[in-house]
Amino acid sequence: MQISDGISFPDIKKQEPIIISASRATDIPAFYTDWLISRIEAGYMKWKNPFNGQIKDVSFAKTRLFVFWSKNPSPMLRKLSYFDEKGYNYYFQFTLNDYEQEKWEKNLPALNQRLENFIELSELIGNQKVIWRFDPFIISDKLHPEELLKRIENIGDQIYAYTNRLVISFIDIDIYKRVKRNLSALPDEIKEIDIPTMNYFARELMRLNQKWNLKIATCAEQIDLHQYGIEHNRCIDDRLIIKLFSDDTELMNFLGYKPTEQTDFLIGQNENSFYSYKKLKDKGQRKFCGCIKSKDIGQYNTCSNGCVYCYANSKRKIDS
Repeated sequence: MQISDGISFPDIKKQEPIIISASRATDIPAFYTDWLISRIEAGYMKWKNPFNGQIKDVSFAKTRLFVFWSKNPSPMLRKLSYFDEKGYNYYFQFTLNDYEQEKWEKNLPALNQRLENFIELSELIGNQKVIWRFDPFIISDKLHPEELLKRIENIGDQIYAYTNRLVISFIDIDIYKRVKRNLSALPDEIKEIDIPTMNYFARELMRLNQKWNLKIATCAEQIDLHQYGIEHNRCIDDRLIIKLFSDDTELMNFLGYKPTEQTDFLIGQNENSFYSYKKLKDKGQRKFCGCIKSKDIGQYNTCSNGCVYCYANSKRKIDS
């Protein structure tokens, strides 16, 4: 990471997150596993706010859960035992797209290798802890919706037994200036995905899901696709956390969840009867993001995956 972690400044306000997101801003499992372990051993790290440049100490003293985001978590697989031995809970948001032909994710391993990694990770930690993301959907003058669906189907047919959830989003060209600039430099004409096309994708995913039987959800999208069995996702998800880690008292206290026979029955039905999602919702995320509170420890301009649509890299040469 670009911030030195060698010195702690006593005048900097310290954060002690229960849940750490690692990370929306960079692929920590792919490139920074050793760094993360070294900072956990040290007990803290420093994080630089990308918008105002302020530096804060982030302590791991109270951390109970890591949510890992990655397109290539293979470098972390052999080191997950460290997190197990330390008693940390974790699950993965694993983005598995197919833009090989277009080279829109030019530094990733080959698709076949990533498919193998997905399956290996799922067999190692369980399919409930590995969430498949096809994120974002992108179409162009050359890549039409029908072809993109064929690629999604190819991936889904191979991994549906190794996950139970698919999370999707649609490319939004205008929301980030750097994304629009990077895409405009491509030989392909990337197109905004309009509402009828979103509905077309949703309808076809519903058809494909007849054989997959996955829970499908959109990430930070306004459009309502419930008629196709597609819900709004919470990527850092209190409901999933309760389902997977209800024996962690500190984590449950953070959520305000009191395990009883009655509340166990209510999970996924009427969770607001025993705690307030509104109090948990992360107000620092985009308007339609459903995630609960966490601390994202990534830094912009540090990811080497080379994705042309990335909002977190504003320059070609990354910081080391």
